[in-house]
Amino acid sequence: MRAFSALYLQLDETTSSNAKLAAMVAYFGSAPPVDAAWAVYFLAGGKPRQLVPAKVLREFAQQASSTPEWLFEECYQSVGDLAETIALLVPPAPAFGGPSAGPEPAAVADVGLARWMEDRLLPLRGLSPAETIVRLLDYWKELDGRERFVCGKLITGNLRVGVSRLLVTRALAAVSGIDAKRIAQRLVGYTDIGNFPQAAHFLRLVAAESGAEGDSSSSVHPYPFFLAQPLQLPIDSLGAQLGPPGHWQVEWKWDGIRAQVVRRAGQVAVWSRGEELVTERFPELAALARALPDGTVLDGEIVVWLDGAVQPFARLQQRLGRKSLSARLLAEIPVCLLAYDLLEWQGEDWRGRPQVERRAQLDRLVDEIGAAAPALQLSPLLHGADWAELERQRQESRSRGVEGMMLKARTSGYGVGRTSSTGVWWKWKVDPFSVDAVLVYAQRGHGRRAGLYTDYTFAVWDAAQQSAARQLVPFAKAYSGLTDAEIAQVDAIIRRTTIEKFGPVRAVQPSLVFELGFEGIARSSRHKSGIAVRFPRMLRWRQDKPVAEADTLETLSALLGGEIA
Repeated sequence: MRAFSALYLQLDETTSSNAKLAAMVAYFGSAPPVDAAWAVYFLAGGKPRQLVPAKVLREFAQQASSTPEWLFEECYQSVGDLAETIALLVPPAPAFGGPSAGPEPAAVADVGLARWMEDRLLPLRGLSPAETIVRLLDYWKELDGRERFVCGKLITGNLRVGVSRLLVTRALAAVSGIDAKRIAQRLVGYTDIGNFPQAAHFLRLVAAESGAEGDSSSSVHPYPFFLAQPLQLPIDSLGAQLGPPGHWQVEWKWDGIRAQVVRRAGQVAVWSRGEELVTERFPELAALARALPDGTVLDGEIVVWLDGAVQPFARLQQRLGRKSLSARLLAEIPVCLLAYDLLEWQGEDWRGRPQVERRAQLDRLVDEIGAAAPALQLSPLLHGADWAELERQRQESRSRGVEGMMLKARTSGYGVGRTSSTGVWWKWKVDPFSVDAVLVYAQRGHGRRAGLYTDYTFAVWDAAQQSAARQLVPFAKAYSGLTDAEIAQVDAIIRRTTIEKFGPVRAVQPSLVFELGFEGIARSSRHKSGIAVRFPRMLRWRQDKPVAEADTLETLSALLGGEIA
């Protein structure tokens, strides 16, 4: 545990990618494989569900530190992180029971990360609160303050650190001498919640390549997803930077769930971009996979498909929120895969082939099996004589329910992650929806922002007319988009203009207007405003605009294309 705690803190204390890479290389090169297996699991995004309820952790911390509940809550709100709050409050080992409480942490034999997880932390799940607290009090005596912080992160399932999956891949490649693209492929499915890592898993990650490495015939794992880069060039610069449109395969950027459909050795699987196995959630796509020739992998977008057209993402969300899939639900909200790439054909990896060749074979495949697989649809190709003509088509994105366009180099291969080393994909998105809204509630942030009010609730007016009776109606929460300097200014204003407190939340005198951007908007009976927005964030602080001139529910209704009930 000490070595992993030291690694975590090294990663947490630097913003240098090179320093993080060096720290991981050093750890993976010296850690026992069973501990390294768990470290890769966590750093690559694996997260067991919370092992101990937050209420029990609070009781443990209050008992171990003799802190009353009100003081613990004040400390928690100030720190903003439960694991860090516990680590700061719970005293060094002797204080648990005086001088006879046991040896200092440094004198206790170190227990590795794997043993901590498998023999100590995972068994906490399901224990009674009393037994859990007894065990935690005992375990805590073996750890110093920094190790307790990391251990708390593991228990809460909140072990986030500024390391990308790509950087973990690079570290493993450096340790093993294996090409990073091969490591990325081996990592696919590694963080599946049902497969806790073992030493053999890590050893397979870093093992020398075999002659049969490319043979994945017995596995239904997907390939690493290739991600697009944002295109932010003015229209008059596109020709100079990208060449003529004929060099690119142009498609709509669909608003759905990115997925790969796999058919190998008689087995089928549907994987989301987050490497979650979602086959059972989409039986239509499982049926589609069974109609594919063996040794086929498709890349595409899961969307709701009704009457030959893609439906808004809000319809897909209605289905995702259900625990069971009734026959009626499947009939009312059917899905399809809008396929746009062929990654494997007849058991052969096609990712190195040109985009245009992969697409041509995909077209032939859909033509051949179309009647047997109604849940398989082709993502249509778009054409334009020049960039200006494509831009005119792109402006239709909102009316079509798409986010913009995708540009894929016709000669490129299919890469790994967001990289241009193998191929080039650009996402040419339309500008987000935006409204001017008023900040009405604020809450402290977490981590390095724990001492600042950074999480905001925004409202618009319930009527367009200027009247004393109109009210502000909350409709969105956002916490990103401001600079550190702006956050500090807003925090000071929030503290001066607080009119009421609700636990950690402050209601403020309406005085600040922000332009909010969001990707989608839909009706919602769950919200007082009658609407819900997707991915809201602050585009700018409208210091030039008075509160009375903020937007209204009618403005949001116009974006919806109708009045809000």
